[in-house]
Amino acid sequence: MCSYQPAPAIKTDRLTLRAPRAEDASRIAALCGDFEIPRMTTRMPWPYRLEDAQGFVGRMANANPDQDKVFMVEHPADGAIGAVGFHTHERHPELGYWLGRPYWGKGYATEAVRAALAWTRDGWKRKVVAAGHFADNPASGGVLIKSGFLYTGDVLPKHSVARGQDVPTRMMVWLA
Repeated sequence: MCSYQPAPAIKTDRLTLRAPRAEDASRIAALCGDFEIPRMTTRMPWPYRLEDAQGFVGRMANANPDQDKVFMVEHPADGAIGAVGFHTHERHPELGYWLGRPYWGKGYATEAVRAALAWTRDGWKRKVVAAGHFADNPASGGVLIKSGFLYTGDVLPKHSVARGQDVPTRMMVWLA
């Protein structure tokens, strides 16, 4: 087990990005209990239960800080509304994020992703970040484009645990 250094708190105009905490688990489970959230991710199971959220928080507490960083996205009035994180499994970190459905279409995802990318560049000293979005989720592609990502031209099959199948994924890259 490594000595975990939690992600620093990052303030934006409307949000705070911070390390996950044990008390976030019930809120995560409630938001991810909506199938529309896990079905657009690679790693979330369906159904999504409190035990899944507790496992997520625990894994993040023990993650290798040189390879993985996850931020809870916190709204000042509502608390945790989603997450944005980086997981390094090849040469470069790959961005993933989700927001609860009540927070879609308000610009929160773009605000959180942009803030996390600025930290990745300035604090984590990463210059390249990969990302992808399922082809049937163009809204996620819009968030990534507004955050500075470019399409690579690759469409890869990525497994969605919630769907139980591979889903065509449009790959993107961000360069600091």
